[in-house]
Amino acid sequence: MTFSIVARSADGESWGVAVASKFFSVGSVVPAASAGVGAVATQSMANTAYKAAALARLSEGATAADVLQQLVDEDDGRDDRQLGIVDREGRAATYTGASCVDYAGGVTGDGYAIQGNILESEEVVSAMESAFVASDTAAALADRLMAALRAGDAAGGDARGRQSAALLVVRDGAGFLGGDDVEVELRVEDHPDPIVELGRLVDYHRQLWTGSAVPEDERTPDTPELLAELDARARALGHRELVMWMSVNNYELLGGVDWTATRVVEELRAATPDWRADA
Repeated sequence: MTFSIVARSADGESWGVAVASKFFSVGSVVPAASAGVGAVATQSMANTAYKAAALARLSEGATAADVLQQLVDEDDGRDDRQLGIVDREGRAATYTGASCVDYAGGVTGDGYAIQGNILESEEVVSAMESAFVASDTAAALADRLMAALRAGDAAGGDARGRQSAALLVVRDGAGFLGGDDVEVELRVEDHPDPIVELGRLVDYHRQLWTGSAVPEDERTPDTPELLAELDARARALGHRELVMWMSVNNYELLGGVDWTATRVVEELRAATPDWRADA
């Protein structure tokens, strides 16, 4: 009912899972990951206990293959399970139980495990592998995972149709204000074209959550004159000050101590074309 990819970035700094299915809220069931530890996808008749157990064993230094074998050996329902794991070193393992519905299978390579069941054909898995391997290794892991997910969908995806999709990427200190390791965690629970919608959310996430990653040449210095202008423009739109306008638009992370993202400045100016400094 599901196709997924579990992977580590080429630089060894990020781990993630991308998944899609004709199943409601697949992101609440399949993926789990921890920075510096690894990532896992549990599917088919998913044993969600695999997630915590796999990450715990990986954190102790066990390899992906060893963890997968331990989990399967301990599970009486193993014939109905499907599982993919990538460990901290990028070693990968995949498992498809004998009772998983065709097409069901998986592949592994350097830093990735890809698996699926109730697929249109074996081409879904091979297309995902080709897309991931061909993607730019310097690109964000989220983009590489999305490339694989799109390729699987284009090759036929889930034989039953489409419903949900999810993306999880972790990297040490990458969470909101550095509070945890969640770089990206996005889910489309119920949608006629969930992978397209997930891609839209990934793009939107990047626009809002870049924070200090905004390039130097895309930052406008916060001079007193500029801040006075932007405060006045924000008031013209009914907000108390610039900070409130940015908060309403979820732009809190697009300003630093001495700068504001240039595109934010341009958007506010475009929204107040009739504003005049002497008004």
